[in-house]
Amino acid sequence: PSCFGYPLSIFFIIINEFCERFSYYGMRAVLVLYFKYFLQWDDNLSTAIYHTFVALCYLTPILGAIIADSWLGKFKTIVSLSVVYTIGQAVMAVSSINDLTDQNRNGSPDNIPVHIALSMIGLILIALGTGGIKPCVSAFGGDQFEEDQDKQRSRFFSIFYLSINAGSLLSTIITPILRAQECGIHSKQRCYPLAFGVPAALMAISLVVFIAGSGMYKKVKPQGNIMVQVSKCIGFAIKNRFRHRSKEFPKREHWLDWASEKYDKRLIAQTKMVLKVLFLYIPLPMFWALFDQQGSRWTLQATTMDGNFVAIQIQPDQMQTVNPILIIIMVPVVDAVVYPLIKKCKINFTPLRKITVGMFLAALAFVAAALVQVQIDKTLPVFPSAEQSQIKIINLGPDNASIKFEPELQHVNVMSMDSTDYMTFETSRLQSLHITSGNNTKLDNTALAGGTRHTLAVKNNEAGIVVKWLLDNVTSKPEEGNNLIRFINNLPDPINVTMGETSFGNLASLSVSNYELFPGGRQDRITVVTNSTTCSLTSKAFGFGSAYTIVINVCSRDNLTVTYSEDISPNTVHMAWQIPQYFILTCAEVVFSVTGLEFSYSQAPSNMKAVLQAGWLLTVAVGNIIVLIVAGASKLSEQWAEYVLFAALLLAVCIIFAVMAYFYTYVDPNEIEAQFDEEEKNKAKKDPDLYETKAEADSQM
Repeated sequence: PSCFGYPLSIFFIIINEFCERFSYYGMRAVLVLYFKYFLQWDDNLSTAIYHTFVALCYLTPILGAIIADSWLGKFKTIVSLSVVYTIGQAVMAVSSINDLTDQNRNGSPDNIPVHIALSMIGLILIALGTGGIKPCVSAFGGDQFEEDQDKQRSRFFSIFYLSINAGSLLSTIITPILRAQECGIHSKQRCYPLAFGVPAALMAISLVVFIAGSGMYKKVKPQGNIMVQVSKCIGFAIKNRFRHRSKEFPKREHWLDWASEKYDKRLIAQTKMVLKVLFLYIPLPMFWALFDQQGSRWTLQATTMDGNFVAIQIQPDQMQTVNPILIIIMVPVVDAVVYPLIKKCKINFTPLRKITVGMFLAALAFVAAALVQVQIDKTLPVFPSAEQSQIKIINLGPDNASIKFEPELQHVNVMSMDSTDYMTFETSRLQSLHITSGNNTKLDNTALAGGTRHTLAVKNNEAGIVVKWLLDNVTSKPEEGNNLIRFINNLPDPINVTMGETSFGNLASLSVSNYELFPGGRQDRITVVTNSTTCSLTSKAFGFGSAYTIVINVCSRDNLTVTYSEDISPNTVHMAWQIPQYFILTCAEVVFSVTGLEFSYSQAPSNMKAVLQAGWLLTVAVGNIIVLIVAGASKLSEQWAEYVLFAALLLAVCIIFAVMAYFYTYVDPNEIEAQFDEEEKNKAKKDPDLYETKAEADSQM
């Protein structure tokens, strides 16, 4: 049955692909944050495991292609590996359920190794599933068309590519929203089970839809694996060359010609074409090493930025949607506008030149990321080293205060109801503080521990100067754009403080509460109860990633007066600054990735398209392994320096590739195959019996 001139079966395949890509990209979008905040791994381990998983997803297509071509055929391979995939997604969703091991119900899992083990099993099953079906689905779609439906087939591949991007775009918008929800049986947490559960459900739908079309599919029987034949041919050529390495054996034009004793000329010629392209692929993984950091390093970069887009609150992992949005816009624009313009300018923009430009642009995108990182680093707080202490003064009294840090280290004046920034001192040198406020003076001897931050609350009243040392035990910026808030009671009586839903409990006069965590980018109602008087006000907006000390100064029936002291400044670099680096990288992807696939297809013999597709996917896997090696070996403490290092490496590789491309000569596989067909026809005319015997032998293979 057909619909609009297309086989009806391909609609099942496109829906299946959309659901599968939604499932994969949705899970992948929140993965690095799941590692960091749920499994509590640091940035480097989260990045390493993320790239190991992506590498595995691009290594398994070789396995999928061999299974489909040699044993099961494409249909059975897709079904059986989709079952594995769905189980993997379900295991992943279960692994992120906090209450699974939270026996004491304190809101964090008690047995992290159980969650880690389940996650790793889930990810291995997903990598097997998604990688295994990757080379089969598009080829299975191509199989549904008749010989004379070339136009429809090429349009199918465009729709197929669009369905991939539509699935990835929707899932990258939706799953971070699901993750940002709060859910749980005993305690409310970020909702990772929902963020992984929805992709699992879509994978199950994808499988059901694919099986539903079973009766309409044209199922091609497995033809025997060309990959295995190519590998055997190369292996035999090397072995044979090694056996005949003495001078008496004449040299052959190409080392693969040493396989001619066992393999026919056609296979050797085809293998030569494939190896020629695979040799060109050697520098390409470096591009993917940069490209796939969108999901790891760039997402972690977004967590230190301000995600407030007027009325909308953007999650750090949602910034990845910029890529599929731009892809959907850019692919048609580049094809319809940019390339024809270049052609009009009489520039011969060959596929290999396009790939070179793509590599250069990706390096440029990382320079842009480094520039953004430098701006972020300027806003990050400086915490004390092991030999230093930091002190901040809050003046709670009605008079100005003057503080001298002895012996003669620093001198500051603090206005009434005001505070200073943190000042850094060598712990061993700071001995005492000399405080003057109003007509009173006070000497305070200090013995602070190294590597700590302190707030010194000073108040001059009738009894003299009161000094309170508060230990600020926050030594890192709040994660995920959250804010930390605490209160100081500057009233003579005890008070009870709540902010939003969070109670800070009872505070005695001149005492401080603990810090409590609040979601970023919002305002909350502060309510104070003292001596049966209740007063309240709406707090200021705290931004993202900040810490504040709020001082309660006045509480009467219709008046609550507070002062804010900033302990850690909010993220001030806006997430919109990431858009230029995403834009440049997407331009790079359009000229690199789309062209690369087209180039591989045009340079491959008809029966070896799959070998080169697998080779292309392999470059993605190797690229992700490069991230692990470079990030592990570089030992760069500054993130911007790591970005620059990746940009420099890609630039060097880009130059090497440009030289290799300059010496590459394009071939037309159809022409070469036509020559062999011609030769075989001529031989058949000369010796029909021999040709028939050979044809029979070929058909039995």
